[in-house]
Amino acid sequence: MTQTQFYPPKRNPSLIWLAQKVMPWVARLILQVDLVVPPESLAQLRRLKAKPYLICCNHPTFHDPMVMFLLSARLGVPFYYLAAYEQFQDKVQRWFYQRLGAYSIRRGLADRPSIAYTIGLMQRDCRLVIFPEGGCSFQNDTIMPFRAGGVQMALQAMTRQVKKGKKVQDFYVVPISLKYRYTEDMTGAIAQALNQLEQALDLPNKSKSDQGEPPSKSDYYQRLRVIAAQLLSRYEQEYGITPPPTANWNQRIAALKFRALQQCELRLGLTPAPNEPHRERVYRIRHILSSRINTILPDGTDGWDVIRKASLRMLNFDAIYDGYVAAHPTPERFLDTLVRFEREMFNIDQPQPKGHRQAILQVGEPVNLKDYFAAYVHNRSATVDLLLEQLQGTMQKNLNELSERSPRFA
Repeated sequence: MTQTQFYPPKRNPSLIWLAQKVMPWVARLILQVDLVVPPESLAQLRRLKAKPYLICCNHPTFHDPMVMFLLSARLGVPFYYLAAYEQFQDKVQRWFYQRLGAYSIRRGLADRPSIAYTIGLMQRDCRLVIFPEGGCSFQNDTIMPFRAGGVQMALQAMTRQVKKGKKVQDFYVVPISLKYRYTEDMTGAIAQALNQLEQALDLPNKSKSDQGEPPSKSDYYQRLRVIAAQLLSRYEQEYGITPPPTANWNQRIAALKFRALQQCELRLGLTPAPNEPHRERVYRIRHILSSRINTILPDGTDGWDVIRKASLRMLNFDAIYDGYVAAHPTPERFLDTLVRFEREMFNIDQPQPKGHRQAILQVGEPVNLKDYFAAYVHNRSATVDLLLEQLQGTMQKNLNELSERSPRFA
């Protein structure tokens, strides 16, 4: 049976209206999240009124699309959503997503049907949500490098309008920083996660609380580092890597990513592409996995499960680096890291929320692409790079401000 290559949106206004009424309660009761948008951020979006715009938001969790839908409900404006192709494989979920305004994109490929649809949509009065990092970072306080597609397609849409003899119209890109913050004491959740991981790794529990002393921040952090060290050594053994004695953790992490990607590409008969972003290479691998026909790999073995596990691991740990927790030891950063370890150790794709959270949105100053169109005509690549740098910088700055307001874990 031929696989559908593109799932377009099929917006149903009545269903969207109903979902906008119901979803805040679903989010609170099931996902344990409430939307918080400062009045000035809402005002910035409302000032755009009927103008077309592209929302660019960071993507720390699987719940982010729901948060964007809650924003549309708060504004009383329906959005379109560019979503990963994999999210449309379940028939019931696909039916629901399409009618809320979502449509598919195959990541890591030149998805021509999706690109053509997006460019056409951008030539009309649209409000579109994308996550320019290209996937979940699983990291609440940092922005991963952006993919250029969203901004490029918007500028291409403007170019096509000009070729039709139309004037350059306003088209805004709205940078939104999304930060989750727990609303309750997360000490118990952190302690429980540490205990379960230590047991799974056969590590001794060295918590001072077991010795009758109150646990301290440094106690929890040292236990976290012991778990991380054990996992790092385990992966190095698995991939046949002996790190130099002088290598720090970030160098060892980089070497692991390089080796894992290279091995997957070679086993699939792909030419290694070390200069491409890791996610692009992983999504290309994932596409081959999803469309495989034969049971034997190009290298003559049956190692699909090994490659699948490696690709999932790469996505899970893509944004991780040593020092993330130490730089600002909040409950969110502790749990960002622990949830990653749980996904790996316990083979859990989407762990349950650890506690009730606020999803805080801070809207940056909208950027009117009309102001950059002349520069784009003169030098397309440089203009897109400039816009991406500006948008990413704004989002990281606002995320830093939100993070600094978070209480430290004590």
